[in-house]
Amino acid sequence: MRSQEALTNAAKLTSYSAGLQVLFRLLSFLLNAYTLRYVSKETIGIVNVRLTLLYSTVVFLAREAFRKACLNVGVEQKWAQVINLLWLTVPLGVLWSLLLGWVWLHLVTTPDPALIPHYEVGVAAFGLSAIVELLSEPLWILAQVHMLVRLKVIAESLAIVAKCVLTVLCITIVPHWGLYIFSVAQLLYSGCLLTCYVLYFMKYIGSQEAQRKSFPLSTVSDVLPKYHCNQPIIDLRLAVLTWSFYKQSFLKQILTEGERYVMTFLNVLNFGDQGVYDVVNNLGSLVARFMFLPIEESFYVFFVKVLERGKDIGHQKQEDVSMAANVLEMLMKLMMLIGLTITVFGYSYSHLALNIYGGSMLSLGPGPTLLRCYCVYVLLLAINGVTECFTFAAMSKEEVDRYNFMMLALSLTFLGFSYCLTWWQGGVGFILANCLNMGLRITHSLQYISRYFKHSKSQPLKGLLIPGPLLLVYLGSGTVTALSQATLSEQCLMSQLVHVLLGALCLSITLVTIFFTEPRLVWFVRTQFLSQGKKEM
Repeated sequence: MRSQEALTNAAKLTSYSAGLQVLFRLLSFLLNAYTLRYVSKETIGIVNVRLTLLYSTVVFLAREAFRKACLNVGVEQKWAQVINLLWLTVPLGVLWSLLLGWVWLHLVTTPDPALIPHYEVGVAAFGLSAIVELLSEPLWILAQVHMLVRLKVIAESLAIVAKCVLTVLCITIVPHWGLYIFSVAQLLYSGCLLTCYVLYFMKYIGSQEAQRKSFPLSTVSDVLPKYHCNQPIIDLRLAVLTWSFYKQSFLKQILTEGERYVMTFLNVLNFGDQGVYDVVNNLGSLVARFMFLPIEESFYVFFVKVLERGKDIGHQKQEDVSMAANVLEMLMKLMMLIGLTITVFGYSYSHLALNIYGGSMLSLGPGPTLLRCYCVYVLLLAINGVTECFTFAAMSKEEVDRYNFMMLALSLTFLGFSYCLTWWQGGVGFILANCLNMGLRITHSLQYISRYFKHSKSQPLKGLLIPGPLLLVYLGSGTVTALSQATLSEQCLMSQLVHVLLGALCLSITLVTIFFTEPRLVWFVRTQFLSQGKKEM
C-alpha cells in the first residue's frame, strides 16, 4: 500500500537521522565543550550569532521554499524541469550573500578590531560557505524524494565532525588566528557536504540499484540544468507553489532566528552576553536537533505523499486519511511527552549541566536561568514542530498564501516582544518572546487540524492529552528533583552524585509509567522506529 510504504520510509529516515545524528553530534558537542575553555565569550558571540546568522539567512532564503515545494513531487515527475528549478537556488544564494554581506559589513555594529580582528574575512567566508552548500541542493532533493536515507545523515555528520575537529586543532595549536579558524572550518563543512553528495551520485547514477529503483536520471550530466525542446524549462506549477512558499520563507526566517536579528541589528546585548545566550540556546536545543528536526523532516515527506494537498478529506482515500490521523496523533503524543520530560527535569539540572559543559563561565550569572526557561520553550517547540509539519503538508496554495499574512503579523509581534522583553529581562526576554510566538503558531495549527478532521471519525488532537497517573508522576518528579537541587547539588561532589541518582530514579519511574499508560504509543515507537533500526543492522 502506498500509505504504508510512505510510513515505513518516513520511520526509516527518522531512525537514521535521529540515531546517527546523536552519535556524530555527540562528538561535536564534546568538542565544542572543549572549545569553550579556550575562546572568549565575545568571539563565541561573533561566530555563533553574527556570522552564523549570515550563513543561515542566505541558505534559508535561497532554498527553503524550493524544498517545501519540490519534496511534494512524485518519482514519476519530469525531473529535468524540477532540476532546472532547483538550480535557481544558486544564483539566489549569490544575490543574498552579496546583499547581506554588505549589510553585515556596513549597517550593523562591528566588533573592535583590537578585540576581535579579521571580522571582514569571517563575513566573506560564511557567505561563500552558503553558496558552496547550495550547489548540492538538487542532489539533496533527489535523495529525499527517492528515500536515499543514509546519504543525508552521513554527509551532514561527516561534515560536522570535520568542522569541529579542525576547529579544535587550530584553537589548540594556533589560537591567535582568531576568526580565521572559524572561517576555514565553515568552508570545510560546506565543501565536505558538497563532496559527499557529488561522490555518492557519481557512483549511484547508472548503477544496478538505481535501475532497480527506477531512478529517473541515467547519467551524471542529467543533474546539471538543461534545455529540452518542446518542453517548458521549469515546471510552472511547482514554480508558482515555490513562490508562495518563498513569500512565507522571509517571515518564517524572522520567526526562527528573530532573537539573533534583534541582537545583531538593535544591539540589545553585548557580544559577551550574546555568546552566553547562544551557548545556552545550543545546549537547550540539543534534543530539537537530535530528534524533533529529523521527525519533522521525515514525516513531512510522509504526509505529502499520503494526503492530497488542498483536498477535502471526503474526496481522499479514507484508508490514507485514517493512517495520517493515527500517525499525527502518535507523533503529537510522542513529542508532548519528550518536551514535558525535558521541562520537568531540565529545571533541576540546568546549573549542573552548564557547570559540566562550560565551567563557571556558563554556570555563574544568567546561564542557569536562561536554560531553565529554554526547557519550557522546548516543550512548545516539540508540539509546534509536528503540528506545523502536518499543516504545511495539507494546506492548499491559497491557504499557504493566506497563512503568509498571519506570519507577517506574527513576525512583527515577535520582534516587538523580543525588543521590549530583552530590555526588561535581558536574554530571558528572548526566550519569553519565543514562547509567546510559538504558542500563537501552535494555536493556528491546532485550529487547522481540528477543521481538517471535523467530518472524520479520527481525532488526532487527543494526542495532546496526558493520563492522570502520568501527570502525577511528572509533578512528583519535578518536586523531588527541585528539592534535591536546592539542598544538595551546590555542596560537594557526593551531593551532586546523589542529585543525579535521584533524577535517574525519577526518570526511570516516569518511563515505566509511560510504558503502562500509553500502550499505543509504545507500540508505535517499537514498530515504526526501533524495528527499522534492527532491520537495517
